[in-house]
Amino acid sequence: MLVKEGRITEELVEKIGTWNHYGFHVFCGEAIEPDNQSSMENLARYIIRASLSQERMIYLEEAGKIIYQTKDGSAKKEFSALEWLANICSHIPNPGEHTIRYYGFYSSVARGKRKKLAGDSAAITIHEPLTSKKEFRKNWARLFQKIYEVDPLLCPKCSGEMRIIAFIEEQASSKRF
Repeated sequence: MLVKEGRITEELVEKIGTWNHYGFHVFCGEAIEPDNQSSMENLARYIIRASLSQERMIYLEEAGKIIYQTKDGSAKKEFSALEWLANICSHIPNPGEHTIRYYGFYSSVARGKRKKLAGDSAAITIHEPLTSKKEFRKNWARLFQKIYEVDPLLCPKCSGEMRIIAFIEEQASSKRF
Protein backbone atom coordinates (compact mmCIF):
# COMPACT_ATOMS: atom_id res chain seq x y z
CA MET A 1 0.00 0.00 0.00
CA LEU A 2 2.78 2.43 0.91
CA VAL A 3 4.64 1.60 -2.32
CA LYS A 4 1.46 2.19 -4.38
CA GLU A 5 0.97 5.58 -2.72
CA GLY A 6 4.62 6.49 -3.33
CA ARG A 7 5.42 6.79 0.40
CA ILE A 8 8.25 4.23 0.36
CA THR A 9 10.36 2.57 -2.32
CA GLU A 10 10.63 -1.09 -3.33
CA GLU A 11 14.25 -0.93 -2.15
CA LEU A 12 13.12 -0.02 1.39
CA VAL A 13 10.54 -2.83 1.36
CA GLU A 14 13.29 -5.32 0.42
CA LYS A 15 15.57 -3.92 3.13
CA ILE A 16 12.86 -4.26 5.79
CA GLY A 17 12.21 -7.82 4.58
CA THR A 18 15.79 -8.77 5.45
CA TRP A 19 15.54 -7.66 9.09
CA ASN A 20 15.83 -10.44 11.64
CA HIS A 21 13.02 -10.67 14.16
CA TYR A 22 14.73 -11.96 17.27
CA GLY A 23 14.41 -11.65 21.03
CA PHE A 24 11.46 -12.03 23.32
CA HIS A 25 10.15 -10.10 26.31
CA VAL A 26 8.68 -11.40 29.54
CA PHE A 27 4.90 -11.24 29.81
CA CYS A 28 4.08 -10.48 33.44
CA GLY A 29 0.30 -10.88 33.27
CA GLU A 30 -1.67 -13.97 34.12
CA ALA A 31 -0.40 -17.15 32.48
CA ILE A 32 -2.00 -17.91 29.14
CA GLU A 33 -2.62 -21.59 28.65
CA PRO A 34 -2.00 -23.04 25.16
CA ASP A 35 -5.68 -23.95 24.70
CA ASN A 36 -6.93 -20.43 25.54
CA GLN A 37 -7.32 -19.25 21.94
CA SER A 38 -8.93 -15.87 22.65
CA SER A 39 -6.28 -14.82 25.20
CA MET A 40 -3.44 -15.78 22.86
CA GLU A 41 -5.03 -13.85 20.01
CA ASN A 42 -5.54 -10.79 22.25
CA LEU A 43 -1.87 -10.92 23.22
CA ALA A 44 -0.81 -11.25 19.57
CA ARG A 45 -3.08 -8.30 18.66
CA TYR A 46 -1.46 -6.23 21.42
CA ILE A 47 2.05 -7.09 20.21
CA ILE A 48 1.41 -6.00 16.62
CA ARG A 49 -0.59 -2.85 17.43
CA ALA A 50 0.65 0.50 16.14
CA SER A 51 2.85 2.56 18.44
CA LEU A 52 0.92 5.73 17.68
CA SER A 53 -2.62 6.66 16.69
CA GLN A 54 -3.24 7.68 13.07
CA GLU A 55 -6.52 9.29 14.14
CA ARG A 56 -4.54 11.89 16.11
CA MET A 57 -2.15 12.63 13.26
CA ILE A 58 -2.83 15.16 10.49
CA TYR A 59 -0.50 15.30 7.48
CA LEU A 60 -0.34 18.60 5.59
CA GLU A 61 1.17 17.46 2.29
CA GLU A 62 1.56 20.93 0.76
CA ALA A 63 3.47 22.25 3.80
CA GLY A 64 5.31 18.97 4.47
CA LYS A 65 4.19 19.12 8.11
CA ILE A 66 2.57 16.75 10.56
CA ILE A 67 0.32 17.82 13.41
CA TYR A 68 -0.10 15.38 16.28
CA GLN A 69 -2.65 16.01 19.01
CA THR A 70 -3.14 14.62 22.50
CA LYS A 71 -5.77 11.97 23.18
CA ASP A 72 -8.24 14.48 24.61
CA GLY A 73 -7.46 16.99 21.83
CA SER A 74 -6.36 19.71 24.27
CA ALA A 75 -2.86 20.14 22.84
CA LYS A 76 -1.25 19.86 19.40
CA LYS A 77 2.36 19.74 18.29
CA GLU A 78 3.59 20.54 14.80
CA PHE A 79 6.56 18.76 13.18
CA SER A 80 8.26 18.97 9.83
CA ALA A 81 8.17 15.61 8.03
CA LEU A 82 11.88 14.98 8.78
CA GLU A 83 11.49 15.96 12.46
CA TRP A 84 8.55 13.56 12.73
CA LEU A 85 10.55 10.68 11.29
CA ALA A 86 13.51 11.48 13.56
CA ASN A 87 11.25 11.51 16.64
CA ILE A 88 9.52 8.26 15.65
CA CYS A 89 12.84 6.49 14.94
CA SER A 90 14.66 7.82 18.02
CA HIS A 91 13.43 4.86 20.10
CA ILE A 92 15.12 2.33 17.79
CA PRO A 93 18.36 1.29 19.51
CA ASN A 94 21.75 1.21 17.86
CA PRO A 95 23.20 -2.27 17.21
CA GLY A 96 24.23 -3.83 20.52
CA GLU A 97 22.41 -1.18 22.58
CA HIS A 98 19.81 -2.35 25.11
CA THR A 99 16.51 -0.58 25.68
CA ILE A 100 15.02 -2.88 28.30
CA ARG A 101 13.88 -1.17 31.48
CA TYR A 102 12.94 -3.09 34.60
CA TYR A 103 10.18 -1.86 36.89
CA GLY A 104 8.35 -3.25 39.90
CA PHE A 105 9.34 -6.77 40.97
CA TYR A 106 12.22 -6.99 38.45
CA SER A 107 13.73 -3.54 39.13
CA SER A 108 17.23 -3.24 40.62
CA VAL A 109 15.83 -1.55 43.73
CA ALA A 110 13.29 -4.32 44.39
CA ARG A 111 15.86 -7.08 43.73
CA GLY A 112 18.37 -5.34 46.03
CA LYS A 113 15.82 -5.10 48.86
CA ARG A 114 14.91 -8.78 48.50
CA LYS A 115 18.58 -9.74 48.47
CA LYS A 116 19.19 -7.77 51.69
CA LEU A 117 16.31 -9.59 53.33
CA ALA A 118 17.60 -12.87 51.85
CA GLY A 119 14.17 -13.41 50.44
CA ASP A 120 14.93 -13.45 46.74
CA SER A 121 14.02 -17.09 46.37
CA ALA A 122 10.93 -16.56 44.26
CA ALA A 123 10.94 -19.40 41.78
CA ILE A 124 9.87 -18.74 38.23
CA THR A 125 7.44 -21.39 37.10
CA ILE A 126 6.77 -22.57 33.59
CA HIS A 127 3.29 -23.92 32.93
CA GLU A 128 3.31 -27.17 31.06
CA PRO A 129 0.94 -27.24 28.10
CA LEU A 130 -2.34 -29.06 28.61
CA THR A 131 -2.21 -30.45 25.09
CA SER A 132 0.36 -32.61 23.38
CA LYS A 133 3.78 -31.17 22.47
CA LYS A 134 2.99 -31.54 18.75
CA GLU A 135 -0.19 -29.46 19.06
CA PHE A 136 1.65 -26.88 21.18
CA ARG A 137 4.35 -26.52 18.49
CA LYS A 138 1.71 -25.97 15.83
CA ASN A 139 0.05 -23.33 18.02
CA TRP A 140 3.40 -21.56 18.42
CA ALA A 141 3.96 -21.59 14.67
CA ARG A 142 0.42 -20.28 14.02
CA LEU A 143 0.91 -17.34 16.42
CA PHE A 144 4.34 -16.57 14.95
CA GLN A 145 2.78 -16.60 11.50
CA LYS A 146 0.04 -14.18 12.62
CA ILE A 147 2.55 -11.72 14.04
CA TYR A 148 5.34 -11.80 11.45
CA GLU A 149 3.31 -13.04 8.44
CA VAL A 150 5.92 -15.74 7.83
CA ASP A 151 5.50 -19.45 8.43
CA PRO A 152 8.47 -20.41 10.65
CA LEU A 153 8.14 -24.08 9.75
CA LEU A 154 8.20 -23.53 5.97
CA CYS A 155 11.56 -23.96 4.22
CA PRO A 156 12.46 -20.73 2.38
CA LYS A 157 14.36 -22.70 -0.30
CA CYS A 158 12.09 -25.62 -1.23
CA SER A 159 8.81 -24.58 0.52
CA GLY A 160 8.73 -27.95 2.29
CA GLU A 161 7.61 -28.37 5.90
CA MET A 162 10.45 -28.17 8.44
CA ARG A 163 10.56 -29.57 11.96
CA ILE A 164 12.48 -28.48 15.02
CA ILE A 165 15.38 -30.82 15.72
CA ALA A 166 17.31 -28.79 18.32
CA PHE A 167 17.43 -25.55 20.26
CA ILE A 168 20.66 -23.57 20.34
CA GLU A 169 21.04 -22.14 23.84
CA GLU A 170 24.71 -21.14 23.91
CA GLN A 171 25.25 -17.57 22.74
CA ALA A 172 28.60 -18.35 21.10
CA SER A 173 27.06 -21.15 19.03
CA SER A 174 24.12 -19.02 17.87
CA LYS A 175 26.42 -16.24 16.63
CA ARG A 176 28.03 -18.66 14.15
CA PHE A 177 24.70 -19.03 12.33
